[in-house]
Formats: sequence, C-alpha cells, structure tokens
Amino acid sequence: MTAKGCAHPAGCHDGTLPVHASATVGARFWLLIEHPGPWASHLEDCRLPEDVHTLVKRATQLGVRPQLIRRPGRRTPVSGPGIHVMVADAHGPEPWLAESILTDPDDLDLDALVAGVLPKSCILVSEPVFLVCTHARRNACCARLGLPLARSLAEVWPDRTWETSHVGGDRYAANLVCLPHGLYYGSMSQAAAIAAANAYRSGEVVLDRFRGRAGIPEPLQAAEHFVRAHTGELSVGGVAVESSRSDGDATEAIVRGGGVRFRVVVEPMTLTAPCGTACADTITTYRLVVLDRVAPVRYATPALT
Repeated sequence: MTAKGCAHPAGCHDGTLPVHASATVGARFWLLIEHPGPWASHLEDCRLPEDVHTLVKRATQLGVRPQLIRRPGRRTPVSGPGIHVMVADAHGPEPWLAESILTDPDDLDLDALVAGVLPKSCILVSEPVFLVCTHARRNACCARLGLPLARSLAEVWPDRTWETSHVGGDRYAANLVCLPHGLYYGSMSQAAAIAAANAYRSGEVVLDRFRGRAGIPEPLQAAEHFVRAHTGELSVGGVAVESSRSDGDATEAIVRGGGVRFRVVVEPMTLTAPCGTACADTITTYRLVVLDRVAPVRYATPALT
C-alpha cells in the first residue's frame, strides 16, 4: 500500500492553523511494543511476529491503545530475547509509565493495566517518554516531518525518544506525544518539540501547538485550553474539568484552573484545510463562547442558640 502524500501548501503543518482540542479521545491506557519495522498502514496488516500480533489484539480488545515503537535513525533488529514493551496509565490519580521484557505475551497483565494497577511483570520508570509519529505508510507527512524531528529529539534524550506508529491526526504532522500523561502536540518544528519536551520534564505544558490531553472528549480539551490561555496556568495538573454537560452543539464545563473555578462554554467550528484531500478537506476546532469565573459557594453561619 502506498502512502498518502501532501504538497504542504502554506498554512498546513507549520502551526498557522489551530491544533487545540484534537488529541486522540480513546487513549487512556497505552501499550508500546518495540518493533523496528517495516510498518504497514494499519497494525493488523503489519508483518509482525505472532506473539506481537497477540499483544496488539489483546490490547485492542481491552481498550488499550497499542503503538509500535523503534529507535530513531538506522533500522536495526531488536537484540536480545523477549519483547520490549512499555505500558502507561495516562488518567489515573498519578499517571505512570512502566516497562518490561516479555518472554511470553501472557506474562503481561493488561487487565491489571486497565484497572489502574501496575502489572506484576513491569517495573515503574521515572523518566517520561517522547513519541514522534513517523508512520510513512499511513501518511507521507508523518515521515517527511516526523523523521527529522525524532532524530533531533534523540540527540538530546536518546534513551527517551522513540519513533512510533500512527497516533491520530495526520493533518497535524509532525506529531509529538508525551507519556505518561498523554499530552499531544502537533505541527511541530524541531525547536518547538524540544521546548515542549523540556517543559514536560518540568511538569508543564507549552500552549503553542498543544493539541490537548488524550483520553478526554475534544470539547473538554478545548475548555481546558481556554482556561490555560486565560489564567496562564501551565502546570500539567493545574487545569482539570470537574463537570460538563452538552446542549446541542454547545458544551458547558466547570473547569478548575490555577485554584479558581470557571464556567466555560465552547462550540465547534469548521475551517477549510489548505492541504486539500491529501490530509483533510476541513479541520474541526472549537471557539470560546463563555468563560466566567464561578463565585465560591458561601455557607451561612448557623445562629447560636
């Protein structure tokens, strides 16, 4: 299968168009499997060892997002016995990342993972992981823009940077994902990627080219984005949706940001994509309708009797 291409007209993949509220919604748990490739357009079509296919199928059935990963640069076979994997819980109270070398795919307890429990075969790791989509067979943009980006990051963090298969959103190439929190960035330059990775290592996000946090609905990603932009709160855990409801196209959310609660209302809007049909005809994003500070609840002091 040949890769889809893109002529890269002005405004696409360079940060001109908005990227916020576009992180993959269905990715709360992650399984990374080291496999140097080649990678077909879709994981189920890849020529993988049967035990790797088994892991991918089990993960998919349980709602865990499987990704193939490989080191940036020249393709070399994975040395040593077993399968190198990493797993992440991106939405527990404290997101975490762990890794293991599996001699048997059944040794990885994915049921424990989706329960938010560290699988017994895995060891927690303290350093984050940076994934750059370079999946050429999915879309040529990802390889053309992602490969040099991955090499650039690997020069700074060689042990924490990986090329990865499709992460969602070819139109936003080059894409960067920061685990364990599942933070997505799109239309990344090499300088922007290094800045985002540095910020994440310090527990912060960079709003420029920040797509959002995977695993939550896009309107709520937008609500969080607008609160961050309004308050200047950049710590990873400093902004969070407390409750939400939808009314037609509009979504209303109560968002905590910087120690303050806000009522946020967002609506979808559609923009014409300059890429044309190669990546997408249109891009859906969100506009801010309302952002009001919510007054703290005051309780009357009961009268003394």
